[in-house]
Amino acid sequence: MKQFDVTGMMCAACSARVEKAVNGVPGVSSCSVNLLTNSMGVEGTATDEQIIEAVKKAGYGARVAAGPHAGFGDAVASGAPTPDEPLKDRETPVLKRRLFTSLFFLIPLMYVSMGHTMWGWPVPAFLGSSILAQALVQLVLAAIILVINRKFFINGFKGVIHLAPNMDTLVAMGSGVSFIYSTWIVASGNGHHLYFESAAMILTLITVGKMLEARSKGKTTDALKGLMKLAPQTAVVLKDGAEKTIPVEQIKIDDIFVVRPGENIPVDGVIIEGATAINESALTGESIPVEKTCGDGVSAATTNTSGYIKCRATRVGKDTTLSQIIQLVSDASATKAPIAKIADKVSGVFVPTVIAIAVVTLIVWLLTGANVETSIMHAVAVLVISCPCALGLATPVAIMVGSGVGARNGILFKTAESLEQAGKTQIIALDKTGTLTNGNPVVTDIIPYGEQTEQSLLQAAASLEAKSEHPLAKAIMSKAKELKITPQETANFSIHPGNGCSATWVDPVLFMAASLTGGSLSFIQSKAELPDSIIETARSLSDQGKTPLLFAKNSLLLGIIAVADTLKPDSAQAIKELKKLGIKAVMLTGDNERTAKAIAAQAGITEVIAGVLPDQKADSITKLKEQGKVCMVGDGINDAPSLTIADTGVAIGAGSDIAIDAADVVLVKNSLLQLPELIRLSRATVRNIKQNLFWAFFYNALCIPLAAGAFVPLLGWHLNPMFGAAAMSLSSFCVVMNALRLNFSKLGKAN
Repeated sequence: MKQFDVTGMMCAACSARVEKAVNGVPGVSSCSVNLLTNSMGVEGTATDEQIIEAVKKAGYGARVAAGPHAGFGDAVASGAPTPDEPLKDRETPVLKRRLFTSLFFLIPLMYVSMGHTMWGWPVPAFLGSSILAQALVQLVLAAIILVINRKFFINGFKGVIHLAPNMDTLVAMGSGVSFIYSTWIVASGNGHHLYFESAAMILTLITVGKMLEARSKGKTTDALKGLMKLAPQTAVVLKDGAEKTIPVEQIKIDDIFVVRPGENIPVDGVIIEGATAINESALTGESIPVEKTCGDGVSAATTNTSGYIKCRATRVGKDTTLSQIIQLVSDASATKAPIAKIADKVSGVFVPTVIAIAVVTLIVWLLTGANVETSIMHAVAVLVISCPCALGLATPVAIMVGSGVGARNGILFKTAESLEQAGKTQIIALDKTGTLTNGNPVVTDIIPYGEQTEQSLLQAAASLEAKSEHPLAKAIMSKAKELKITPQETANFSIHPGNGCSATWVDPVLFMAASLTGGSLSFIQSKAELPDSIIETARSLSDQGKTPLLFAKNSLLLGIIAVADTLKPDSAQAIKELKKLGIKAVMLTGDNERTAKAIAAQAGITEVIAGVLPDQKADSITKLKEQGKVCMVGDGINDAPSLTIADTGVAIGAGSDIAIDAADVVLVKNSLLQLPELIRLSRATVRNIKQNLFWAFFYNALCIPLAAGAFVPLLGWHLNPMFGAAAMSLSSFCVVMNALRLNFSKLGKAN
């Protein structure tokens, strides 16, 4: 498949137009355009020149992708950014320059056309004494702004050619007709009834909305950039019995590599020597490291926390688990169903309707015996007044205010689409660890046995675990510190991977050595006699989603300490409120089914999907989408593909940077009670956008009969350009004021 870079794409309609154009080239068998990475893959026998020419005819730019970009998947798999930076946001800087340059020329244009004419503001003498000179200045300034924003005319007329008029078509029509008609009036020696300021203002205001959209789109690629940085850049391999550091992309299948404590695994492999605990939170999101020994698999980007291991490479490059997650995020971002912009939908009907009204106006005036100039004047007036500049503000202003309200309440929206989609949610899929739960193991139960007390049991456990780096051991040490229990010195500390640990402890009173052991039920059963009641208690704790750790001294049981990742205090209330909003909650986790169901029951969730790997999580979201609009809530790197493929991805603020970057919405307060607030704000904002669209058209639509000359026979009324400008200003004022009402939204209850 040939790879190309495509420039100039702004929305899903742009990528669809490029795809259609390239698919129409003889010899092209398939074409896939990725809006996220601004890239295009083409299969077939067509030449590069034919493909690039087709893209240019569609109104965009294209070039053959050079270097690693030709194999984007391989490039991201190795963690190396491509030389031409395909993920770089190129559109926002361009639009920002266009906006500020347009404003530079629009301000003096408005000063001359309205400030001087309506309010008598002072102008240079040569302008004040000549209406025609003022008209020529307006013509020049407006022409410059039209040239700066020529992209609207290119895309707008392309839409007409493809029989798909959109927002750009409406903008190009209103601005272009205003300019051409006003130029014709000036050429006729007249300086009155000009629409130059309308032509320029329309383009500038719409550019504001376009820039906001481009800025949001540019931020969505941060997830891919972050994932690419996770991949280690080098690896230590064994060559002829000696260790050698090489770039990670040079590792081949069956190469032997070594990993020391604290280092990241460079590629997927199998342990052939040594034992350790691997922190797999980068991939699975689970906070507790997994014990690994000979024969167990390890994955790239996970962290070796304790032992020295030797591994044999099994999957390298784009085949590693990390690379597959990167590809999932990329593919999901590119294939996420785009939301058709409401303004484009309205424009699709409004544009042909207005053109038809203008044509009818021209014909009717000619049939009534009016001269050509009068007939054209009324037809043009219809086209000019029908292009509301507020239309370009209707959506972005509401989005800006809605986003501001969300930010003040700890809810950060990435895009306009996320605001619209969130309110349509029917199913919410929630990750367990760090989302529903706190994400850190804590001691939940201390159950002494025999003559032991809670304090003596915890002191023995803390003495044993003091030299361990395991998160479960840290939970015990934290509890001991909380209760001001001082652990005692031990010797001969030893870790038994997958089971527990042991050490020698000297009784400070009797000065007698004792053997301390701690770990899983099966491990302690092999070290001490356990009564049935203790075995039943341990299993009961497991059923509750807790990890029971048993401790013994000299083969005598001391008791059980249970450790668990506990439910957040507000999770159950959040689920209850979501149900009131008509939304079904589903738990989606990589944890085992027993623990998952225990936590789900506490939260009030009845449907659980447990034991799923990162790619399986994404598949689960795809299946849930068959039942309705899905919102995925997560906090781990393993959640990134699911967050991207869901209709709305929501990241918990305390989660990983990758999850936050991949999501559409971030809950800063790390509280699930923000979820129902998010839904309410989204629904309120969408209602506001629809109201804004009404006001964007209302005043202008009222003026259409006046522009067409319907009141001339009865009252002698013609459309004065100042009335047209006033209608535009009034509609913009109503749009802004209506959007500001969102500031009074009460997110804590239904609006």
